Amino acid sequence: MSQAKLTAAQEFRRHWPMVVAAAIGFSFTSVITAGTGLFIAPISEEFGWSRALTSSGVSITSILVFVFSPLFGLFIDKWGVRRMAIPGLILMALVIASLSLLDGSRWQWFAIWTFYAVAALMTKSTVWTASANSTFDAGRGLALGLVLSGSALAQAFTPIIAEYLIRMHGWREAFVWLAAGWGSVAVLLCLFWLRDGYEISRKAQKTDGARSQGDTLLDVPGLSVAEALRDPALWRIAISTFVIMTVTIGLVVHQIPILTEAGFSRETAALYALPAGLSGIGGKLITGWLLDRFPARWVGGLTIGATSITFLLLVLPGAPGWAMVTALMINGYAGGTKLQLVGYLTAAYSGMRKFGTIFGLMASLIAAGSGLGPVLGGLIYDIWDSYAPGLWGGFALTLVSAMLLLGLGPYPDWGRKGEARSS
Repeated sequence: MSQAKLTAAQEFRRHWPMVVAAAIGFSFTSVITAGTGLFIAPISEEFGWSRALTSSGVSITSILVFVFSPLFGLFIDKWGVRRMAIPGLILMALVIASLSLLDGSRWQWFAIWTFYAVAALMTKSTVWTASANSTFDAGRGLALGLVLSGSALAQAFTPIIAEYLIRMHGWREAFVWLAAGWGSVAVLLCLFWLRDGYEISRKAQKTDGARSQGDTLLDVPGLSVAEALRDPALWRIAISTFVIMTVTIGLVVHQIPILTEAGFSRETAALYALPAGLSGIGGKLITGWLLDRFPARWVGGLTIGATSITFLLLVLPGAPGWAMVTALMINGYAGGTKLQLVGYLTAAYSGMRKFGTIFGLMASLIAAGSGLGPVLGGLIYDIWDSYAPGLWGGFALTLVSAMLLLGLGPYPDWGRKGEARSS
């Protein structure tokens, strides 16, 4: 990679604008997930829909992202991040604004979320992870943490902003303001500052007159797609990722209803999301620092395992406010690093040769878990009139996810091309 000889400090001095643009871009793609819980009640009440249906928008998107993520990962390998992200952010802003036009038609609901899925495919986690991984080497862990802190930023501030907009202007105008405000900032920053390793390689090809062999990145080591599909370590990472995404995204989407069921007002529940989001930012930065210094399997396993405490605290009957805030902060810190961990682990165990395609396969599982979690949460509530069974299930599954990562072996040194995994 072009930046392999730079120190981490040199990499950040050269590429900090890219990190800022990617972080804000990713934050906008996380707005809907972070804010869905506040829109569930008003939309359900206006149209008489069940919570399962009202929370199905994220699931509709996840199904389509699950199917098409490998294809869009291939596009990243061929075209780079910038040519995917900017059009995708513009489309996402338009689709979020169009949710203000809902009239109670279920077909309209499904159609809007289908278009949202296209935007999500163009701006999914693979895009922002590839941006950081292609640009940074010595400081990759921290760079991933900073870029993916965008989701924690959205988790911290979207509930407060959305609750205020819904309360003051109604849920329809809230969609418009979120799209126009947050979306415009994301598009402009990416337009001017999103220059990553893919763009550096593209310029090098033009300068040197080199011909691309089907990939944007030049001469980088790693597994082929076929080799990745046979790799036991990548399978462990994939299963762990699917499990943790299912339980944590389900929790994030139903976070506000869980807290209101526990007796807290919607305003208080939205306010409790702020420290959770801020701790998520801290968690990503600390985890990034740790990933650059210690084995990723230990960092990931212990961090994900800590998420189980969240579910125990939330299921306690009559838990006080401090316990709820603690639970959400732990989930924000530990659970918020899941994309950072899978991005780092995938690059570490597969290399960057076919990272876009391989991580596109991972993104399919991320989408599957993200789609399954909210629906399961809604169904559990509809059947038992309580979130408690789902919270107990989340406790057990986070421990399973952690053990899968702790059992990983050492990853290879991709600085020596073609090196097989060390034993």
